[in-house]
Amino acid sequence: MAVKIIIKRKVPKDKEANLLPLLIQLRALATAQPGYISGETLRNMQNPEEYLVISTWQSTEDWDKWLSSSQRAEIQDKIDSLLGQKTTYDTYLYG
Repeated sequence: MAVKIIIKRKVPKDKEANLLPLLIQLRALATAQPGYISGETLRNMQNPEEYLVISTWQSTEDWDKWLSSSQRAEIQDKIDSLLGQKTTYDTYLYG
């Protein structure tokens, strides 16, 4: 059963320009992963520092493989280091 992954980040304005290329790189790699369906990045209009990524995967197993990927972890570590905090992930059943 498909799952939606909700990824939340707080991005200070002065870090945004450095973050966006990393997000693009992550998305490009994710799209090539088995089980990847779609993804979108949203920015909160009332709180522009809040970013939300919604990623859809065919199964939790597919997401877990990508989550534990060394390729993903390397970029994610750069993101967390840039932002000074860990990214949070929540998994929801689709439908």
